[in-house]
Amino acid sequence: MRKLFLFLTLFFVLIYAQLTAQNIKISGVVSASDGNQPLQGVSIIVVGSAAGTVTNTEGKYEISVSPLAKQLRFSFIGYKTVEIDINNRSKIDVILELESIDVKAVTVTALGILKADKATGYAIQSVSGEDISKSRESNIVNSLQGRISGAVITNTSGAVGASSRIVLRGANSLSSDNQPLFVVDNVILNNSNFGNTYTEGVNRGSGISDINPNDVESVTVLKGPNAAALYGSRAANGVVIIKTKSADKDRRFGFSFNSTSSIETPLRLPSFQNKYGQGTGGVFEFYDGLGGGSNDNVDESWGPRLDIGLQIPQWNSPIINGVRQPTPWVSYPSNVADFFEFGKTLTNNVAVEGSGDDYAVRFSYTNTSQTGMVPNTDITRNNFQINAIASPYSNLAINVTGNYMNTKSENMPVYGYSAQNVMQQFMWFGRQVDVVDLKQYRNPDGTLRNWNYNYHNNPYFTLYENLNGVERDRLLGQTSATLKLADWISFKTGAGIDYYTNYNTARSAFGDIESPHGYYGESKRTFREVNVDFLFQINKRFSEKLGFSINLGGNRMDQYVQTYSAAANELAVEGVYTLSNSRTNVLPVNFMSTKRINSLFFNGQFEWKNALFVDFTGRNDWSSTLPQTGNSFFYPSVNISAILSDLFQIQSRRLSYAKVRLGWAQVGSDTDPYQLKPVYRFGQGWNASTRLPSIYIPNDYPNKSIKPQKTESFEVGTDFRFFTNRLSLDITYYNQKSYNQIIRVPITATTGYTSVIVNAGQIDNSGVELIIGATPIKKRRGLEWNILVNFAKNNNVVRSLYKNIDNYELGSYWDLKVLAIPNQSFGAFYGYDFARNDDGSIIHIDGLPVQGDLKVLGNYTPDWICGVNNEFKYKKLSFSFLVDSRFGGDIYSMTTTWGRYSGVLEETLIGREGGIIGKGVKPGSNGVWVENDIVVSAEEYNKAAYISNVAYSSIFDASFIKLREVRVGFTIPSIENT
Repeated sequence: MRKLFLFLTLFFVLIYAQLTAQNIKISGVVSASDGNQPLQGVSIIVVGSAAGTVTNTEGKYEISVSPLAKQLRFSFIGYKTVEIDINNRSKIDVILELESIDVKAVTVTALGILKADKATGYAIQSVSGEDISKSRESNIVNSLQGRISGAVITNTSGAVGASSRIVLRGANSLSSDNQPLFVVDNVILNNSNFGNTYTEGVNRGSGISDINPNDVESVTVLKGPNAAALYGSRAANGVVIIKTKSADKDRRFGFSFNSTSSIETPLRLPSFQNKYGQGTGGVFEFYDGLGGGSNDNVDESWGPRLDIGLQIPQWNSPIINGVRQPTPWVSYPSNVADFFEFGKTLTNNVAVEGSGDDYAVRFSYTNTSQTGMVPNTDITRNNFQINAIASPYSNLAINVTGNYMNTKSENMPVYGYSAQNVMQQFMWFGRQVDVVDLKQYRNPDGTLRNWNYNYHNNPYFTLYENLNGVERDRLLGQTSATLKLADWISFKTGAGIDYYTNYNTARSAFGDIESPHGYYGESKRTFREVNVDFLFQINKRFSEKLGFSINLGGNRMDQYVQTYSAAANELAVEGVYTLSNSRTNVLPVNFMSTKRINSLFFNGQFEWKNALFVDFTGRNDWSSTLPQTGNSFFYPSVNISAILSDLFQIQSRRLSYAKVRLGWAQVGSDTDPYQLKPVYRFGQGWNASTRLPSIYIPNDYPNKSIKPQKTESFEVGTDFRFFTNRLSLDITYYNQKSYNQIIRVPITATTGYTSVIVNAGQIDNSGVELIIGATPIKKRRGLEWNILVNFAKNNNVVRSLYKNIDNYELGSYWDLKVLAIPNQSFGAFYGYDFARNDDGSIIHIDGLPVQGDLKVLGNYTPDWICGVNNEFKYKKLSFSFLVDSRFGGDIYSMTTTWGRYSGVLEETLIGREGGIIGKGVKPGSNGVWVENDIVVSAEEYNKAAYISNVAYSSIFDASFIKLREVRVGFTIPSIENT
């Protein structure tokens, strides 16, 4: 009996060993239920063991299992986990359904790595390509207004092709523009502004304005510096990831064409007065527009009363026997409004896509032609985009994306205080001037016709003969290859390039107010950045409950910039706009810089029961712009995400989903090239007639001990869903500080320099972001109402500056400075107020308010921002509207200052007849202040602030509530073959 037992035991052991030795190979494809797209990175586990694998870029997998295995478990973040019976099958295809809690759970994070809200420990928001295209904005940044909490977006100009700024969670730096990093299809985009500055010159757009909204599939915003470990120090202000459209692998051939057109007009103009015309002191008579008549050289409207039957010689009066004849002195209430035209935009897009068993390709072409509201301004864009993926072998995937963009404009308007800015002229425009009559800006003999020859050009002469052109060619693309080395490890390498040339021209015709003998200038900027990456991706499960993934990689960034500019300040021959036509020597200015950053980084994540995620990152950069002894800097981050509803198995109709997240990050930033050693540069020369070049050393004293700027961030957040996702609440609190700022501070001129670059200063940001989603109505008959609210409040405070420095200038314009002041909000307005007594009453001398002390007058940082989007659906009909609001913060209006001084604004009518007694006090006897009772003219009173350089009276509350977007749509039923 004992021998029989031993025999049977040995027999079954051998049988079991034989069975387990003959494993079964199972393969298949895992795709998503929404669009049937293949899913990369799906975890496949043999139930009851730790054996597993993940899908490749085509959603394919292959796994070896024991004949005793019963089921495979398929799981992917954002999708429902399923367990499939094997049943002796060698091929198992699976379609995963989205989890009901969030149809947008899966997002693309750094380096194209897929993650989900449930697996991330920091705040992420996404906007679909559909919402981007429906907004009909030519600049993608403008499409994000009201849709991203914590994003302050500013349109710098209403002109065609103008740039827009976006700042996430407040300003972190005293010396940079504080905008986030833009990444398009894993290629870092240089977002430099192609104009002069944000306050003067020509705004020719920025890098992000080159991207075609029609090609965008999604925009994902990573807030804060947590993404910096994978994207580098430039991501310290957050990241905006743009994913362009790709081909549908299940669609053998596809073709689409769409055409959109839009028109625009000015929404609102200043309130102008129409009772008094050009002149001063109530007197005006035109002779030559240069002072030969009575006040005909002034550009103010303090002249005679209009529309009372007066006859006065004017700029366009007929001349009989050499004498300019009197004509009716009447108002033209719409003379500014009549100047504008309908701005028109026409966009045509065509896309072709196709796919086979091992490839998919999409190609699109978009032409956008836009004319501005300002006459003779335009911009044309041609965008070519290709996205291709191929899998020549089962373990190899190759991806290529490319964008070629051509932007061209014959003329873009000038802004700021300049004779070339026609908008500035309208704040001085005589209220009796008929702008329509100015369209014929030349007399039959070729001389110029104008209403004022002392200060302004004819606006039509400016726009048709003083042109500011631009032509920009840009190539943005990448190629990458992913090799699956084993079920649990893959290797990816690739290279991306952002290359562009930007060519600007500016010209002024003979007779121009600022350049009577003409002007021609040109500049060219060439930029090239190449990023080469490698990345090992490891996914390993230790058990059914515990999983681990890590990404190990490196990056080399090489950046090259070359600029060239030259100008002919006077032309020899009229109408010939070349540098060789200069009457004086032309001195070209050329600049070149290079920069390199080498990096190594890692990103790891532990996952427990697909409900608890611990994510850690680290990156070390070696920057060529820092001293060799200190050019290496390391920055880490740690993030935790816990899905409480899964960890504690909460099953409730009231609470559908509960998540908490926690994150900490540190980021280092370098500086610009060539800050460490003195470098000789060429100047314009000392002799204006010969323009012989000079050589000089810049005023900045080099600092060989400069260190990286550092930013530390902490954030905690929650994400709760209620009533089967009918109500959602996402709350984030963050606190970050940026210290060791790299700034220029003044030093004594006895050193031979005027400033030195140092590490100093700290800026803090803390705030709350709130995202509320609700579906108050959802009926079976098709009626649905969805609400999405984005709210953010940020406290942006300057904690410290350099020793013995009370403030740091961020910018200035006329009589106002924008300063960073310790223990005050970032962006303080600093300027003169009116003089006041101890009670705060304005002091008047001889009836006029006078200049007081320099002080903080306001701040441009808003207290809080909010966007509310409402969408109503009924069967195939939809209606939505987006409201964007901003509360707190101030705005400085130079338009108001000019308009008061010139008398064109409606508010200057007060006291025109009887004079004005300013509200406040005047000096009395015995040093006692008494109520002001001195009458002065309205002209004197309204000019007082401008003459005294007082900025206080032109600062206003910047709060607003805007109806940003209204859409009505109807879905046409598809036509099916029968």
